[in-house]
Amino acid sequence: MMSAIRDVPERPVPATKTGEGDGMDGSQTPAPAPGQSNYPRRDRLIAHLADAVGSVAVPHPTRVAVDGPPAAGKTTLADELAAVLRARGRYVIRATVDDFLFPRERRYRRGEFSAEGCYADTHDHGTLNRVLLDPLGPGGDRRFRCTVYDHATDTVLSPPLATAPADAVLVVDGVFLLRPELVDRWELRVLVSTAPDRTVDRAVVRERRVSSRADVERRWRERYLPAQRLYVATARPAEHADIIVHNDDPRRPIW
Repeated sequence: MMSAIRDVPERPVPATKTGEGDGMDGSQTPAPAPGQSNYPRRDRLIAHLADAVGSVAVPHPTRVAVDGPPAAGKTTLADELAAVLRARGRYVIRATVDDFLFPRERRYRRGEFSAEGCYADTHDHGTLNRVLLDPLGPGGDRRFRCTVYDHATDTVLSPPLATAPADAVLVVDGVFLLRPELVDRWELRVLVSTAPDRTVDRAVVRERRVSSRADVERRWRERYLPAQRLYVATARPAEHADIIVHNDDPRRPIW
C-alpha cells in the first residue's frame, strides 16, 4: 500500500499541506509582507513579475503560469506575486495544478515510480482547460472553478462556479504547465529553474516529518526528476517561457 504522502504526487507535502513551505527554502518561516522580504533582490524579482503582469493588455483575465520542477520554489513565488498584485489593487485568483489531479488509481497505473506515469497520468488538463483556463480566456464567460479534486478523500469535486472580473489575474503554479495542452493558454509564462540536487534537498526538508530521506530521494530520482527530463525533452518549456527565474538561491534569484 502506498504511504499517505505518495497520495499527493507531483507536489508532495506534509499533512499540514503547506505547499512548498512558507519559507523560501521549504521551512515554515512566516511569510513576509508583500514586497518586504528583507532580501532586496527577491523583492525586485517579485516587483518585476508584477510589472510584467501589469503590462498585459487583454479584454479578459490575465492568466499567469508559474512552472518548474517540484520543490523549485514555484508555490512560494506564486504566493508572493499574488500578494504584491493584491497590494497593487488587482483581483487575484490563486490556483495550483495539483487541484486538478486524476484519481489515485489512474495516477499510479504505470507504477509508483514511473516517470512516464508522472508526466502523462497525473493531471487532468482537459478539465483544467474547461473549468478554469478557457472560461478566463478569450471569449470565455469568466465563470470558473479552481479545484476539481479532493486530496484527502481521493474524490472528484464540483464546487460552485465563481465569476471573475474582466481585469482579474489568475496565478497558477505547478509542474508541466508549458506542455502542448496548456502552453497557448497563458498570457505570461514564468519558468522557475533549480538544480535537481537542490530540489531533492528541499524535498527532504519539506517532508521530514512524514517521510524518510531515503524514501524521498527514491521518489525524486526515479519518478519526479526523470519526468522533468521527459518534459524538457518533449515540451521544451524554456523556449516558451517569457521569464526564467534561476532559483538555486531563493534569496538572490537570477532572471
